[in-house]
Amino acid sequence: MNATFDLLVRGGTCVTPGGTVPADIGVRAGRIAAIGVLSGARAAEVVEARGLHVLPGAIDSHVHFREPGMEHLETIEAGSRGAVLGGLATVFDMANNIPAVDSVKMVDWKRGYVDGRIWCDMGFFVAATKGNVDSLAELELQPGVCGIKVMAGSSLVPEIMVEDDPTLERVMRSGFRRVAYHSEDEYRLRERRPMAGEAAPYALHMEVHDVEVAMRCTRRLIALARKTGRRAHIVHVTSAEELAFLAEHRDLATVEVLAVHLTLIAPDCYERLGGFAVTQPPVRDRRHYDALWAAVRSGLVDTVASDHAPHARETKLKPYPRSTAGLPGVQTMLPLMLDHVNAGRLSLERLVDLVAAGPARVYGLVGKGRIAEGYDADFTLVDLKARRTIRAADMASVCGWTPFDGMAVTGWPMMVIVRGRTVMREGQPIGRPIGRVARFGDTLRTAAAAAA
Repeated sequence: MNATFDLLVRGGTCVTPGGTVPADIGVRAGRIAAIGVLSGARAAEVVEARGLHVLPGAIDSHVHFREPGMEHLETIEAGSRGAVLGGLATVFDMANNIPAVDSVKMVDWKRGYVDGRIWCDMGFFVAATKGNVDSLAELELQPGVCGIKVMAGSSLVPEIMVEDDPTLERVMRSGFRRVAYHSEDEYRLRERRPMAGEAAPYALHMEVHDVEVAMRCTRRLIALARKTGRRAHIVHVTSAEELAFLAEHRDLATVEVLAVHLTLIAPDCYERLGGFAVTQPPVRDRRHYDALWAAVRSGLVDTVASDHAPHARETKLKPYPRSTAGLPGVQTMLPLMLDHVNAGRLSLERLVDLVAAGPARVYGLVGKGRIAEGYDADFTLVDLKARRTIRAADMASVCGWTPFDGMAVTGWPMMVIVRGRTVMREGQPIGRPIGRVARFGDTLRTAAAAAA
């Protein structure tokens, strides 16, 4: 084949929808133009991928980059730099900022603000609030919006919490796209928070935020989803009980779990890490950890994400319950999951479904999530044999720490290519931020047709 390409990724083992095969990939104008044996091809740039696995550009569909309003914890530039260092090509940023992204004005601001600041491509969530319910159908159709996010409880920004059934039902009746839910029952949490007093062991966090806190809210949400016909995505599921329940509602509900809940186990993590293990929903014990892995292997889980939620060290050091809840993870999600692949907990193909095809499928992301002709030339090149140690000193996040400091892993991202342009190579960002706002056109067309 004597074709000419802008970029040729040569000699790698590619994870494609048709299987994991040795193949070359030719790229033109930022999109995949050819896959196969391209021995006679020429290109302006050639990436030698021999010995590496070429994955579709990995997606973290749940991050908190904290802008606007909390730049002392994270910024879009630093967070997205951490994303590409961690092997990611696209992220979906949450909306619980100060001010929240809950209006056309704020979505417009964010689209303009990220230009020249993001290292990878990005989608935006819009926050549902009690004041913008009637606008959600319009907001979910804005360019770059990956979906509506509902904080049904336990919100860092109380102004965006929607905890009551009448308002939740109104949210579900405003629009058509799948809605992402933080599912914790605020009413039960208010009853249980006094258990901790002024200072308590960090492990009490998983008792305050017990399984019934999650189950009670998830049952309510699915009942309302059934009543309204609105599809639901339950994010950061942590319990065996929720998984068993959601398995009965696959026609309406999809499931996200976090890399941290697939890696840490209580009570050990609270004893080792103290406040640096506190997140919500909490890390739970071995029974729930095993149930999460069983759900990953069975296909019940649709997406794996980080819920990158950085907080300052000094607030994590405070005694529980005054210690802040949330962990950074955008830079460590993929290395952790590659280590799990090497440990035999899941296959590389299953991982690709969870961090590439799955997020694209759930949210209607256009042109990403698989290695196929016509798709964006987003690639994550990984060395499955590379042994590395995760170090806090290497984290790009403004917060500057990770709960996985000192952890040795096998499997590491070596290069990230976004729309045919190399943005990370061997632990270094390349060039300048060239990320763009992601597209969600197929789902939007479906929603518009349904509205008509």
